[in-house]
Amino acid sequence: MKKVFMTIMVIMFLATSAFAKININTATVQELETLPGIGTSKAEAIVKYREEHGKFKAKDELVQVKGIGDKIVEKISKDIEVNK
Repeated sequence: MKKVFMTIMVIMFLATSAFAKININTATVQELETLPGIGTSKAEAIVKYREEHGKFKAKDELVQVKGIGDKIVEKISKDIEVNK
């Protein structure tokens, strides 16, 4: 019974994690790298831009980051958020 309970808890955790959006105002480089089309250099650029200019107010502000264009923003839009 204990194994069944633990298995259910692990499945629930994984399912929740799979649907969680990434907050671009608080995400680490490693978290940003999980987004489609975002590698290490783009993730680092997002964090650097955020540190220099402050928090993003809207998702589409990502186009201000060097290397991030409209197509990438469109591609990751469903996976990101700016506030929780």
